[in-house]
Amino acid sequence: MTSGSDSAPDAGRTASDPAEASSWLCVACGNEYPPAPAPPEECLICVDDRQYVPVGGQQWRRLRLDESRSVSVVELEPGLHRLTVDPRVGIGQGTYLVETVAGTVVWEPPGFVGPELVEQLRAAGPIAAIASSHPHLVGASVSLSHLLGRVPVYVHELDRRWVTRPDDVVVHWHADREIAPGVRLMRCGGHFPGSCVLQIGTAAEGRGALLSGDTAMVNPDRATVSFMRSYPNLIPLSPRLVRQIVAALDTVAYDRIYGAFGNIIDAAARAAVHASAARYLGWLTDDIRDPDDPGSA
Repeated sequence: MTSGSDSAPDAGRTASDPAEASSWLCVACGNEYPPAPAPPEECLICVDDRQYVPVGGQQWRRLRLDESRSVSVVELEPGLHRLTVDPRVGIGQGTYLVETVAGTVVWEPPGFVGPELVEQLRAAGPIAAIASSHPHLVGASVSLSHLLGRVPVYVHELDRRWVTRPDDVVVHWHADREIAPGVRLMRCGGHFPGSCVLQIGTAAEGRGALLSGDTAMVNPDRATVSFMRSYPNLIPLSPRLVRQIVAALDTVAYDRIYGAFGNIIDAAARAAVHASAARYLGWLTDDIRDPDDPGSA
């Protein structure tokens, strides 16, 4: 069952259960579903307007403990690594490993639990927590938790209904909270009501950094961010929600942003967020106009 709000997982249970190999994985988004004789009729994530069912239809596969894929780990700065699975799984987000004195936080895990990944995570351990910015990038969080000693999997209370594999390792949180020393989960809303970022106070040479997921998507120009309800379906956020995200981010220190898919704003990230929000709102409200547009006069 899903845990109660802000409740801790049952730390007394041991790790892996052979049933993990019977879990179902949505091929399109990479989220896992509970062990069952047959997969669900549809993926809760993919039928929502923020995502999509591929042209070939809904596809499922078993989550296999013995599946082999290449796993590479790159150090981004002291105490922060990015892990990449190849071939990619689902949406293909990068996974971040945040080292602290109390253990490593795993951020945006993939929909994959093969030995290459588990060995890398154990080498980075002990693992203190697993968390994601929003329901699209949860991957195989529950199975990984079981394999790594049933560590807590943090999901914001407002996103409770999007949990695709309920389990007692899931911890639903409310107020912003430190999940490891110097590492804070912050709700910003927007993309999902519970969308959050992970703030690392000691990163960026002590200036602070954010792991932003899709809350403030780092653009390919590596100088701006964007804000959307749906990135693949190009559904914008309202001005209210964009202002809400910026206001939430203004409550903490940060000078660098790491995006979910490899793009990084290396410095002056707060100014970049403010400028990006002003540009976004300007276009949305028609306060900014293309000078070549005949209707701009």
